Amino acid sequence: MNRKHILILGGVRSGKSRYALDLAGRISDKVLFVATAEGFDEEMRTRIAEHQRQRPLSWQTLEAPANLAGGIAGRIGDAEVVLIDCLTLLVSNLMLGEERGLSESGELDTKDAKHRVVAEIEALAEFMQETGATFIIVSNEVGLGLVSENRLGRVYSDLLGRANQLIARYASEVYFMVAGIPMKVKG
Repeated sequence: MNRKHILILGGVRSGKSRYALDLAGRISDKVLFVATAEGFDEEMRTRIAEHQRQRPLSWQTLEAPANLAGGIAGRIGDAEVVLIDCLTLLVSNLMLGEERGLSESGELDTKDAKHRVVAEIEALAEFMQETGATFIIVSNEVGLGLVSENRLGRVYSDLLGRANQLIARYASEVYFMVAGIPMKVKG
C-alpha cells in the first residue's frame, strides 16, 4: 500500500465525511476510524449515531476527544488507513474541554489554548510520519466566513485555521469540498 496523508476541508455539510469514508474504503478495508466528537446533548448524540451507521462494521473505532497520537498508537494494530473525523471538534475540545482552557476567572487562556492545539497537532503530524498507515483527516474550513463578533469565536477560528495549516503542510493531498464535490488543491 502506498502511504498518503490526505486533508479534506470544507464547510458544514459540504460532504467532507462522506468523501472521507468513501476514500478510506477504496484504499483498504483495514480502517481505524478516530472520532473526536463528544455527545454532550441529544442533538449531538443523534449526529454521532448517524455517523456510526454510515461506517462499515468491520472498521475499528477509537473515540478520542484529545491526545490523538497516543490514542491511535495504542489502537492502530494492522490498520492501513486512519480516518480522523474531525479536527474541527478536536480544536474545540482542546479549547473548552473539561478542566482545559479556562483560567480561574472563567476566561479562556488564549496562550495556553494555542500551546495545547499546536502541541496536539505537531504530535499527530510526527506520529503520521512514523507510521506506515495512510491518514485521512477531516476538518472545517472556517476562513471563508465572517469574523466572529465575540472573542471566543475569533480565537477558535484562529486556532482551527492554524491547525489546518499545520496538517496541510504534512499532507500529500488536500481536497476542498463544495456541495459534495472534491476539488484537489494539493498533490
